Amino acid sequence: MPNFIDVTEFVLLGLTSHQELQVLFTVVFLAVHMLTLTGNIGLIFHVLISISLQLQSSMHFFLSLLSFVDVWFSSSVTLKMLGNLLSETKPISCVGCLVQSCFLIALVPVEARILAVMAFDGYMAICNPLLYGRKMSRTVCARPISVPYVYGFSVSLTCTLWTYGLCFCGSFEINQFYCADPALIKIACGGVHSTERTMIVIAGINFTRSLSVVLVSCTLITAAVLCMRSADGRRKAFSTCGSHLTAVTLFYGTLLSMYLRRPTEESVEQGRIVAVFYTTVIPMLNPMIYSLRNKAVK
Repeated sequence: MPNFIDVTEFVLLGLTSHQELQVLFTVVFLAVHMLTLTGNIGLIFHVLISISLQLQSSMHFFLSLLSFVDVWFSSSVTLKMLGNLLSETKPISCVGCLVQSCFLIALVPVEARILAVMAFDGYMAICNPLLYGRKMSRTVCARPISVPYVYGFSVSLTCTLWTYGLCFCGSFEINQFYCADPALIKIACGGVHSTERTMIVIAGINFTRSLSVVLVSCTLITAAVLCMRSADGRRKAFSTCGSHLTAVTLFYGTLLSMYLRRPTEESVEQGRIVAVFYTTVIPMLNPMIYSLRNKAVK
């Protein structure tokens, strides 16, 4: 049985084997990716972040970081997917598979932590406005954001080393349009159970911790907003929290359905559909979710 380092390349089965649909998907996902780049880079762009005094807040600093992660995440998947849609063989090298998997695993906890910090930022702005300027300065905000990058790539490196221990005995075809753990584990025939358990435990810890911060912050925000006398203040607070909850629901809903279950044939097939939404559509939607209710950003 060859292990991972004995394999020279894998074959990504992609979204479909029908040539007509491949052409259609190429056009659709190219347009989606261009919208993703336009929206996210527009939010990162210095003019939108720093010129207008109305955007001088930590929330927009976090939003630019979220856009940065979305650009990298979407590009690491979509560009390879578009290339394979135009190719008959759809190969990905062993090194390319590890690099893509490494980036995907690393960026997920980073985005989860950014969403959690954004929820805490909203809590501080609404529930402790007098302390907000001192507690949530840009210098202070940089500290909780730098940690997830170190943590994310450390976890990613660990998971990648575990992937090296997988054994493959037969098909090297990955039933997915990118190189990811669930689909990769499904075609392995050795070292699978420990990798499965590790994947579920790490995903559970990352999701539970960050999601708890979001839920607690939004609960406290809701309680504080209900006590407000101003109807306009309640509307603005609920609008801000509603946008963030929409982004959090999309993010965690897709990830939980992909990673917190055993990689069976059925789950991998369903996960491919969910993965399309997560890797291509959500990075496009995030700028819209946060900007449509913000006149300054628009």
